[in-house]
Amino acid sequence: MASRSDTTADANAPSQSAAHALARASFVRVVAAADGDSLSAAGLLARGLRRADVPFHVRVASLGADAPAADDGVLAAVGSTLPNADVTIAPDDEPTSLRAYEIAQALSADAPNGVADPESGSAIDPALALAGVVAAGEHPASVAGPIVETAVESGALVQRPGVAVPIDDVADDIVDGLTHSTLLHAPFSGDENAVADEFDSVLRDDADALDDEARRSVASLVALAVAGDEAATPRAATAVERALRPYATPDGPMATLGGFADVLNAVAGERPGVGVALALGHGGRNAAVDAWRTHGSAVHRALHNAHTGRYDGVFAVRSDVRAESESASDSAVAARLRTVARLARDFRSPEPVVVALGDGIAAISAIDAGAAAAASALASEFGSDGADWTGTGTRACVRFDPASTEADVIAAIREAVR
Repeated sequence: MASRSDTTADANAPSQSAAHALARASFVRVVAAADGDSLSAAGLLARGLRRADVPFHVRVASLGADAPAADDGVLAAVGSTLPNADVTIAPDDEPTSLRAYEIAQALSADAPNGVADPESGSAIDPALALAGVVAAGEHPASVAGPIVETAVESGALVQRPGVAVPIDDVADDIVDGLTHSTLLHAPFSGDENAVADEFDSVLRDDADALDDEARRSVASLVALAVAGDEAATPRAATAVERALRPYATPDGPMATLGGFADVLNAVAGERPGVGVALALGHGGRNAAVDAWRTHGSAVHRALHNAHTGRYDGVFAVRSDVRAESESASDSAVAARLRTVARLARDFRSPEPVVVALGDGIAAISAIDAGAAAAASALASEFGSDGADWTGTGTRACVRFDPASTEADVIAAIREAVR
């Protein structure tokens, strides 16, 4: 049995080092952070482990979750650090999914005696890796150009006009996709009737599959709706581009790469078990899309109804992310707050740092840096038994004492990011 003392690799160690540690383990416990990038990374890692014939278990950790109590095998933390982790895959210079893709590729070559099972049905999927890159907020061609080229050459990706939605783009699906998409926020977001009215002139004659001209028209209307929104910031016109001219994924579980990323981000918090199944290639598409709809509806409703405030460098958003009479889990609440913070940063905030506030949970999103510093400061200053935080310089989430006053919390964030 591989022990914790002889199988270690830190977050920024070379991929071969992590692959070497994992390939020689008797069992690997993969614990992923509750976001789409980490979920993608966990799926890639699991596929690599299966090809290397290494038993594993994957779970998504909600904010503040402890490391597994079991002491056997190797503990791999994905997307965040964990106490006693033997392998940490949470690089500070690239998406976690990109590092996991490299490790998964190296696992086969580093399996004991070079043994790997290419017929295991666990091929290392470039589309899954690239969906994780998009979920992390990066442009795949910018940070993963060689993988994009390989995927395009193989036909796994096909760029086309239109918008990035997870479901097939017949007219009804476009309405559904734009209603719930969290790749953008516009006046029509979250309201299916408003979307249908906005795009009626383009979609009414396209009950079947849309042609490229109709797709271009939809994309143009989306861009105009975002740019023409009186509440939008100048950043919105650039931010909406990540939802336009998508890569279609003919053999993937979702219709487009951006739609796949959107679903991964949503399901990681809303229904993590379903998310794990999706990332491992075990199905769950319909359940994942249902979770994405729930997530998108809650997030857009929260943004439309939010109370906001501007505090010299910090934009605060306060709104209930639960639907009426809904008993959402803490994991779902944290995931929705993260999406609210990200969308507010990209489409609403005049300040570089956004905090979306819940009861004892806050999500922080920053244009350049400051999110991790703010989350760490809140956990330290307003800590309780359940205090914890996770994240990076541009996106973080923190649990703190719910009795803390909003003014004190915002003041602590301002001080941390000053």
